[in-house]
Amino acid sequence: MADDESARGSEQVLTPEQAPASERALGLAAVFPTADMDGGVRFVAAVLGVEPTFVDGARWAQFDLGGARLALASGAESSGAAQLMVKVGDVAAVGARLAAAGYDVAGPVTGPHEVRLSVAGPDGWSVVLYEPR
Repeated sequence: MADDESARGSEQVLTPEQAPASERALGLAAVFPTADMDGGVRFVAAVLGVEPTFVDGARWAQFDLGGARLALASGAESSGAAQLMVKVGDVAAVGARLAAAGYDVAGPVTGPHEVRLSVAGPDGWSVVLYEPR
């Protein structure tokens, strides 16, 4: 079995303590796909007992509760699978660092509210990194 360094190439992977402040996570959100945004919003609101804090038509809704965020995504905003979203201060720098470390980075994509990219994890699930605009 190859060790982590040889599996990712010869680039050194920065530890969390070594990453510049602009490349550290500022927030997290669990994102779930929905084919029916109105129905999904009603369901999550009923389960959580709170209304969404932000809805962007049929494409995005988010619920903020106690410092945590749960979001629903539909259409082009959805990957079709549950994802973790990580807010960062400099998405380009984080993407460059992860690509140099040998991870599969896709993007950036500029959305109406953010610039984002995705990185594939070793088990096939992805993390979306984003920087608000």
